[in-house]
Formats: sequence, C-alpha cells, structure tokens
Amino acid sequence: MCETCGCGDSNLVPVEIHESLLSANDRLAQHNRDHFAAASTLAINLMGSPGCGKTALLEATARQFGGRRRLAAMSGDLATDRDALRLQAAGIPSLSITTGSGCHLDADLVHRALHDLLWRQADLLFIENVGNLVCPAVYDLGQTLNVVALSVTEGEDKPLKYPVIFRKADLVLLTKIDLLPHLPQVNVRAIEEALARTMPEPRMLKISAVTGEGIADWIEWLEAHPSLRREPALAEPV
Repeated sequence: MCETCGCGDSNLVPVEIHESLLSANDRLAQHNRDHFAAASTLAINLMGSPGCGKTALLEATARQFGGRRRLAAMSGDLATDRDALRLQAAGIPSLSITTGSGCHLDADLVHRALHDLLWRQADLLFIENVGNLVCPAVYDLGQTLNVVALSVTEGEDKPLKYPVIFRKADLVLLTKIDLLPHLPQVNVRAIEEALARTMPEPRMLKISAVTGEGIADWIEWLEAHPSLRREPALAEPV
C-alpha cells in the first residue's frame, strides 16, 4: 500500500507499516483537536476535486459573514501559494501548505502550520485540503467537521465512484449551480440519489459562489454548530 496516501499496490508497503502511520497520524490529530477545543475554534476539513470551487466558496463565505465572525484558513496544494493569497485578499488570515508530491494533508502538516497562523482567536478555521477525492478521506486532521465540495460539472456518479470521502462527510456542497442552465445533461436528482446511497445521513446544499445563491444556507448550517452559538466577536480588519 502506498506510504503516502494508502492507495495502490499493497506490495509497496506492508499493511502493518501503513497502520502504524495512520495510528501516529491519529494521535497527532487528537492533539490538534484538543487545541481547537481549547480555543473554541470550529475546524472544518474542506475537501473536493481540483477546480470544484473550494477557494471561491471560502471567499464567498467571508463576504457573507461580513466580519461577524473571525475566520482563518490554511490551504493545501502540491505547489504555489495562489489559493492562500486569494483568501488573504478576501480578508481571511491564511497560509499555504505545499506538499510537494503529497496528495493530501495530514495531522502533522496541519499541526506545524498552526504555529505560523494567527488562528486562536478565530471562530472558524477552514482547512482547504489538497484537491483530491481519494487520499484526503483517509487522514484525520483533528477537524470537527468534514465538508465535501462537489461541482455540477464533475458528474452524477462521483459519490458512487469515490464513496469513502462522501461517507465521512457531514455536508456536501453542490457548487457552481449557476452553470446548471448551460448543462441540461446534469441531473441534480441523480446526484442526490447517489449521495443517499453513500452518506449515512445525506445532507446537501446547492450553492453558487458567483451569484451567492445558497451561501446564506451554508452560513446558517455553520452557525448551528454548538461551538458557534456563543455571541460572535467582530473581526478586526486584516
């Protein structure tokens, strides 16, 4: 099994070694989780394919909150810091985690990034995972919630082809719905049915970062979490 992501030929790395790697990751993930709990910060692992709209979603989230909540983010990619720079421009304190050849973030990468990001005063910390529908599902980061962004352009069968990431999701965001009038072949009902066959408790919101449709519903879902029921502190300008 591949040492990096847990996929591929099982002859590459013995199962015992892979299990040991996951065990070590889980211990550090719990350490991260303790940090988040102590700071009363809601940590969200945002996953999805490259180009599904994760960064655009976070930009729209910052606009919708309008400073009512303190946000922070870390953005994982194999190379470049473009997404983190976009989030900074949107007013979200952010940093980039470049993995080189790694196809996912792990608890150690997140833990090290916490030392370089002003996150402890944040109400929400978004961990934008590397674009991938396979590997990010395997590694616990210490997050409170798992959210998967699925673009209408990706096909109706993705939840059936990549069930693990959807099975672990607390919420699926169907993104880029502003494109639906130009995609008559896309059957949203079929996507819902695929999620119903995959997720233990199917929950999907339809959103557009371009038009803002559905973003208020996304914010309402976030605000309903117990850790955000305290009175929000106004964010300082970045």
